[in-house]
Amino acid sequence: MSRIGKLPISIPSGVTVEVNNNVVTVKGPKDTLTQEYSKNITVEVKDNQVIVTRNDETTDSNAKQGLYRQLINNMVVGVKDGFSKSLTVNGVGYKLNKQGKKLVMNLGLSHPVEVEEIAGITLEVPDNNTILVKGANKELVGAVAAKIRALRPMEPYHGYGIHYTSEPVILKPGKSAGKKK
Repeated sequence: MSRIGKLPISIPSGVTVEVNNNVVTVKGPKDTLTQEYSKNITVEVKDNQVIVTRNDETTDSNAKQGLYRQLINNMVVGVKDGFSKSLTVNGVGYKLNKQGKKLVMNLGLSHPVEVEEIAGITLEVPDNNTILVKGANKELVGAVAAKIRALRPMEPYHGYGIHYTSEPVILKPGKSAGKKK
């Protein structure tokens, strides 16, 4: 049995949820998001709550009930409050600049790296070594943050590169050349 799938989703004020032809549409102050769901799942809006039920007792339906319940919950939270990921850039000479809708990064390469904002995502640079990726779609925020992080992965000896702010940086010890035991 799906424990998460059984929980109802409360709809906050300012957010509307519509269900039509196996598509859930969530509208709020930040954005409008849609999600298709499987035929063996039923989604209903009752008493200012969204209830996700399954039509049969198969393990596939059980898993999908929890999946779609959580996806719809993320949509409701996203259109109301939004999601954000914070990235930290460490390195000698590494710089960040925001030029219009472009994020220009000097990452120790022979050329500056440019990342453009896509629809529904905003990139902010609060200081010289922090990037904030914000948006209503949790999956899209995570994907954009992962793409930026992959541009310059953390180097394990000096700690240069891009990493999530909450991610621990574990440095390897260097060689101890010339030491005698």
